[in-house]
Amino acid sequence: MNNQKLYVGNLPYTLTSDQLGTHFAQAGQVTSATVIADRQSGRSKGFGFVEMASPEDAQKAIEMFHGKELDDRTLVVNVARPLEPRAPFTPGGGGGFRGGDRPRGGGFRQGGGGDFHRRGGPRY
Repeated sequence: MNNQKLYVGNLPYTLTSDQLGTHFAQAGQVTSATVIADRQSGRSKGFGFVEMASPEDAQKAIEMFHGKELDDRTLVVNVARPLEPRAPFTPGGGGGFRGGDRPRGGGFRQGGGGDFHRRGGPRY
């Protein structure tokens, strides 16, 4: 097999995987077509992947569809890059407020940051 995977961006949000495959079949044999959807809502994220049967079909698809409009949206079509490995998930790591990173200010806490104007002047 000498399939070539294409990234297709700026898709109409109403487009289905079947419609994407049918559209790209104009350029050659489509092995698979997938519109990527949000896991929680199930709605399209506006991009997908099309796998063409040969590099020649893939090149023809890029020439036919990159920069062209589909339902008033200008498509971006190029060769998909391989998925880069992600760092393993570590519980408790990354993002959020931790320890001394908490935002300060506001309110009338005793001994706490606070807002200059609410306290009636500078702190000495």
